[in-house]
Amino acid sequence: MFDIRYERLSHNEELQIVQADVAVVAEGETLVEEPLCIDVGLPALLASAFEDVRPDRFADAAVAWERMPFFVCGCGDPDCRGIPIAVRHEGDEVVWTELDQTPSGERSHGEYRIPKNAYRSVLLRLGQSFLAFVEPLDYRPLQPDTVRLVREWTERLEREETDA
Repeated sequence: MFDIRYERLSHNEELQIVQADVAVVAEGETLVEEPLCIDVGLPALLASAFEDVRPDRFADAAVAWERMPFFVCGCGDPDCRGIPIAVRHEGDEVVWTELDQTPSGERSHGEYRIPKNAYRSVLLRLGQSFLAFVEPLDYRPLQPDTVRLVREWTERLEREETDA
């Protein structure tokens, strides 16, 4: 079983980030359960439905959206605290690998296999709920293409679901 839940979404107007209580469960294990910033890493999370993704929590969030950890500190700064997860595609599965990244190196410490269709279904729901949440807001994120990227990946997930 695999699931990601965003609950109690909020828009921090001062920081221009979207925060939520995040819960991630894979293979019956709770990987994440805490309030976090979700918009910094959401484009990379959605891209991981189709592409291998390897984060770099020390990359520049304003220009390297595809390198952002899926979930970062509630302040929105991946340098402060990121939860980096690498994703690779193997046949009909997506393999999630938890990473511990520090300026001096990286260590892997947990790997989870997720059926690709189930993974994409979860990500589609997240993309749709995020877009519905930010639509009425005066939302100006540091990465100015965040909404466009989330919309493009969500639309691709919708097309894939329709074609399946």
